[in-house]
Amino acid sequence: MTLSLQDLVMPSGVCFGCGPANKQGLQIKSFWDADDVHVVMMHTPDEKFIGWPKLVYGGLLAMLVDCHSMWTAMAYHYRAEGRNAGTLPRIDCVTGSLGIKYIKPTPIGVPLLLKARVEGEVSRKSRVLCEVYAGDVLTALGDSLAVRSDVSHLTQAVHGQ
Repeated sequence: MTLSLQDLVMPSGVCFGCGPANKQGLQIKSFWDADDVHVVMMHTPDEKFIGWPKLVYGGLLAMLVDCHSMWTAMAYHYRAEGRNAGTLPRIDCVTGSLGIKYIKPTPIGVPLLLKARVEGEVSRKSRVLCEVYAGDVLTALGDSLAVRSDVSHLTQAVHGQ
């Protein structure tokens, strides 16, 4: 069994979208695709994430794109350094910007495929493009800026701890 990027790199992560240790969260799992270009994940939205009747709430799609895009950037950074995901020192990326273009309504209860890749150079700030599919239908596009960062100071900076 292949472990996800999340399980390899940050098994104690608590993010609602992607943290393996958040039992109330979505615990998304991202993997390199067989094409060795894209990082992919599958997620079937639960009824509680309804927006319009029988349609996914757009905020959930934004969260999925956000988390998956940052994991895509981290995967690309590990690869650029010739390292396996999960080797130390850990690589972290945070969201610098997140853009979502909703193309078609996304049905609730249908498995969603997210396919993401870094566009251009892998650097401290990398552009990540992410496609969201419900079956064969492209329903949303994400365009994010991932910023490689030392996250150890984030809680201290925000909460003074």
